[in-house]
Amino acid sequence: MRENIIAAVKAAGVVGAGGAGFPTYVKINADVDTVIVNGAECEPLLRAHQLIMASESDKLITGLKIIMQATGAQRGVIGLKRKYEDAVRKLEEELKKTNEQNIELFFLPDIYPAGDEQVLVFEVTGRIVPEGGIPLHVGVVVANVETLINVAQAVSGQPVIEKYVTVTGAVNKPGTFKVPIGMIIRELIELAGGTSMPNYAVVDGGPMMGKMTTADRAVTKTTGGIIVLPQDHSLVTQKNMPWSVIVNRAKAVCCNCRACTDSCPRNLLGHSLEPHRVMQAVGKGQYNMADVLTKAFLCSECGLCDTFGCTMGLSPRRVNAELKRQFGQSRIKNPHNAAPEKSRINREYRLIPTKRLLYRLGLDGYDVKAPLNTEAVITKDVRIQLSQHIGAPAQPIVHTGDFVNKGDLIAVIPEGAAVGMNLHASISGQVYAIDGWIGIQSV
Repeated sequence: MRENIIAAVKAAGVVGAGGAGFPTYVKINADVDTVIVNGAECEPLLRAHQLIMASESDKLITGLKIIMQATGAQRGVIGLKRKYEDAVRKLEEELKKTNEQNIELFFLPDIYPAGDEQVLVFEVTGRIVPEGGIPLHVGVVVANVETLINVAQAVSGQPVIEKYVTVTGAVNKPGTFKVPIGMIIRELIELAGGTSMPNYAVVDGGPMMGKMTTADRAVTKTTGGIIVLPQDHSLVTQKNMPWSVIVNRAKAVCCNCRACTDSCPRNLLGHSLEPHRVMQAVGKGQYNMADVLTKAFLCSECGLCDTFGCTMGLSPRRVNAELKRQFGQSRIKNPHNAAPEKSRINREYRLIPTKRLLYRLGLDGYDVKAPLNTEAVITKDVRIQLSQHIGAPAQPIVHTGDFVNKGDLIAVIPEGAAVGMNLHASISGQVYAIDGWIGIQSV
């Protein structure tokens, strides 16, 4: 049975619907005792997961049961916040109707980052994932809400061709839409009533871990939100700050106050990551301090260190990210794998409420509802990226000029690749370009 589930999930092109896009067929090929649904949606302003937990609670529970069956897990936990009242009510009704004995709801604190896999595992099970490890190392598989819905559909033979996306910020009608993968972001902004600003910036994802993008880019399987902001918003300035400024300010300004370390979720779990020590080493040019600098591998890049911790406007997160990039280029691997027995004694007093974070980000004016729009979204042009996941880019099996139907397989996992993902046409039409992406126009 596991083999059949894995084959269906692989064929459908299911990946983690948020984050880096880890292929789900790899994740569920494991033996665990617990499967946790990540319904925290802890990034401010995003709404998609709480809305689809309410609107598609039956599919969510079906997908959870499928993954439990594949992994042999005896316990299924849906982790969400009590404030998601509609989702809580619909899920409780569905669990009562189906008389599920091995699935439960777990109410998470309203903190950031409650949706970080390692924080989520600790909150639900009390287990601490080892440094550099994954939930599998403590007998847990974590999957987000939309991924489970895609799993349920995959077993029914439906490939992943659509994505739920919240469009919010400086738009006239914030909303959450189910759109074809590859749809151009500019069209999404128009779906949300457009923006009154002639010049604006676009964040792909949440305000904390999202990346700056442009309206000409396309929706991928991991796009969870599109946030439109004024170009001079402090969050945009922070995200656009060049590395040369980041490192020079680290050298000139950091006073090693420990505020970044005290707010670090991984440090609070007991991991040895101490961002202030990394900043100290970089600031003094002590690049020979391998034991300190390689602690950057333990950083989840959640952003609390720079957004909430540092009062000097520095970015330990960006420093850690750059160090990881340089280590990767030099083929240096993470040497840290300690398994903490307990979290920091002061952890519960240092958790960051989402509401406080929202105000710190200067986004409270955009904290409005973004209701789910159930009308079918139609577009005439999609650009489906060949690399929108962890692993080898998908290999096209179509050619320019070919006509494809919605749902057709258009790119496959390359032969010999350890990890990859299939891609399917999200609209019917003619292939007009293949250049790192596959362009399809309806005719």
